[in-house]
Amino acid sequence: MTLTHNIADIRKNYSRQALTEDSVLQDPIQQFQVWLQEAITAEAEEPTAFVLSTASKEGQPSARVVLLKDVANGGFTFFTNYDSRKGRELAQNPLASITFFWASLERQVRIDGSVEKIPPQLSEAYFHSRPKGSQIGAWASPQSQEIESRKVLEESDSYYISKFADAELVPRPEHWGGYKLIPAKIEFWQGRPNRLHDRIVYERADDAWKLKRLAP
Repeated sequence: MTLTHNIADIRKNYSRQALTEDSVLQDPIQQFQVWLQEAITAEAEEPTAFVLSTASKEGQPSARVVLLKDVANGGFTFFTNYDSRKGRELAQNPLASITFFWASLERQVRIDGSVEKIPPQLSEAYFHSRPKGSQIGAWASPQSQEIESRKVLEESDSYYISKFADAELVPRPEHWGGYKLIPAKIEFWQGRPNRLHDRIVYERADDAWKLKRLAP
């Protein structure tokens, strides 16, 4: 297939807002909460979606989109199958990066840090807050494993629907739960005209956040 446009010519000149050292909060997690709330208020599409980047112990990177489910207690929480590719990679190498991009606000946030599993009781609480179909899906899908066809997935789903049909509470699979990324570095990016974007970065050092500006 031939593309109908020259993608090298596709560009946008950003001009909505500015980002200065004086305009941001001293705590980057609080600053992130401000930006996330503004994205939600502006009805940005999928405001809690972010790209999670992990790497194997050999250094091979991989990335995928997941959803943020909490930002509190010094970290960013998401949930997944512990046996998935990202789960296996985090077990081998518990360092990761997450990237938010709110196109309508011309903003990006990049967060680097270490990842740890959250306490089981927190995973239980969130698991049982999900729709029953999603709970069953956590049992039905052997995430990241090769399957012969979609029929295999549908048959597995039907099996667990039947298995838990009369259950008052679907049990949480041991292979499913939450992770929290504890940030060591958080960068806020605001698009500006002529590619002279604003980049403010916070880095953790000596139990305090140090703020600096980066060239675009």
